Amino acid sequence: MSLHLTLSRRQLCLLAGCLMTGCSVDAATVADAADEVMVGWSQQFSREVEHRLEVPLTDQQRYIALLQQALTDAKLTDLAAQAFVLVDRSPQIQAAMVIVRTSNGGWYWLGATAVSTGKTGTIDHFLTPLGVFAHTLGNPDFRALGTFNKNHIRGYGLRGRRVFDFGWQLAERGWGKGGTSKMRLQMHATDPRVLEPRLGGVASEGCIRIPDKLNVFLDVHGILDADYEAATVIGDTLWVLKPNRQTIPWPGRYLVIVDSQTAERPLWSTIPSVPGSSKPFPRPAPITPPLV
Repeated sequence: MSLHLTLSRRQLCLLAGCLMTGCSVDAATVADAADEVMVGWSQQFSREVEHRLEVPLTDQQRYIALLQQALTDAKLTDLAAQAFVLVDRSPQIQAAMVIVRTSNGGWYWLGATAVSTGKTGTIDHFLTPLGVFAHTLGNPDFRALGTFNKNHIRGYGLRGRRVFDFGWQLAERGWGKGGTSKMRLQMHATDPRVLEPRLGGVASEGCIRIPDKLNVFLDVHGILDADYEAATVIGDTLWVLKPNRQTIPWPGRYLVIVDSQTAERPLWSTIPSVPGSSKPFPRPAPITPPLV
């Protein structure tokens, strides 16, 4: 049973009424109901997702501000209540955060995990692009086959894991003379044995590698499935959606990628490990702020 069903029937009716009709109800009651729902979902994130990062409240607030600024820059300031996936591509961070804006105008932090974004210096490797990227039916998702590549690695993770597709995006080339060209921006699981322990460091060809359990959480709970869910309401059958999904009350449609320009890796950020070794990856060198 989905956690939001543990609320009282009155609270659920109030929330549903706000979402569907915009009716006026007591603001404090709606806020309390929203708070209770989001506490439940935060607890669910903690139970279901691995490689979690315990981000301090001050940093949570900083990331919510970065998310708001990115949405403002993209001229997306009048959005309905929904969930977002925010990724910080900074080499010192390499993290994904699930943040929800609810119908009462609040911002709620569900949780964060280690990820890997683009590692430059090798041919066909891109710097993961910055910006706000819509998750739409125009670039339909698919599911991993779980097959091995020539290096005996499951590039998309275990069989059945969802590959979230954000289409062709302009990105900075990480080889040769640089410049930009188009890459296919995807967010997907990775090999749980070889590559998942390395999350927290830049490593991909430009896509966003996420933990297996985060992939399942995003998939089963429809975190970015607003457009997909809307299609099912009008009768479309979408094979990629799981029939037993338990969708969050506020599914979203935006992946937001930022670079916090963090100069030194904070204590809460994961240092990736090397499989078969007791030694972690070395910490990236601090970023020297530009002179002004």
